[in-house]
Amino acid sequence: MKGVINVLKPPGMTSHDVVNFLRRLFQIKKIGHSGTLDPAAAGVLPVFIGKAAKAIEFFMDDDKEYIAEMRFGVTTDTGDLDGNVTNISKVNITKSHLEEILKQFTGEISQVPPMYSAVRYKGKKLYELARKGIVVERKPRNVKIYSLDLIDYSHDTAIVKVACSKGTYIRTLCEDIGNMLGCGACLSCLVRTSSGPFKIENSFTLEEIQDAVLNGKLDDVLLPVDRFLEKMPKVNLAVDKEGFFSKGKMINGDFQFLNDIDTLVRVYNNKEFLGIAKVVKDKDSILLQVLKSLK
Repeated sequence: MKGVINVLKPPGMTSHDVVNFLRRLFQIKKIGHSGTLDPAAAGVLPVFIGKAAKAIEFFMDDDKEYIAEMRFGVTTDTGDLDGNVTNISKVNITKSHLEEILKQFTGEISQVPPMYSAVRYKGKKLYELARKGIVVERKPRNVKIYSLDLIDYSHDTAIVKVACSKGTYIRTLCEDIGNMLGCGACLSCLVRTSSGPFKIENSFTLEEIQDAVLNGKLDDVLLPVDRFLEKMPKVNLAVDKEGFFSKGKMINGDFQFLNDIDTLVRVYNNKEFLGIAKVVKDKDSILLQVLKSLK
């Protein structure tokens, strides 16, 4: 068994809980996911099963999209409503003022990772320290906010649509917006609607996945990993070259059409997806360097 399931993670479960659920369902241990979601968050969680798990690294840099609700006038120690309230302030903002502030958070911005996060500090995860009441200095990180659109606004809440780079903390984004508004804010609800090629409209609940297994329709939810790698150019190997790929050797051939050095490509043997390789140059020859065999 191998492939990818675009899981619609429910709120209240950790990403690891989802993996454990599927391990029990499929009776297979080799399962992983890309792009962790906080327990309270819902939405797209790509889960890779069997040999497809070896492809996770090629999805870790994917951009993300979210729908987020923020609560104004409330700050917590976790940056969301799951935490302890640290301050309550009066809210006196207008929609137009909020829209002007949101514009200042588009483009490349700097974020300080929250203490309640999986970022490591001297071998420990920050949330492990935070639970002990320990706060340490964290280095700011640059992330990109491609768009930040106001969907709805009332007196003390706003719903925004965020398109961003990997590593963006939506909790921190809400806190920083609240600080600039002068009233503070925290994240009150979060749904990830997109993670690279994985979209929420094509995701499956855990109940739907379980039903597919029980009804013999696993192929409806478990999809080939190369379906989500279609941005990579496709290369078909000659029959006599397939053995070189499986052994991880450098492959030569008629690859002159691959002009961009370091480009990642999907490699096939005409019928079957073999894995991922990188285009390299050796003197006047274009070669394929095997990165991951997924057969």
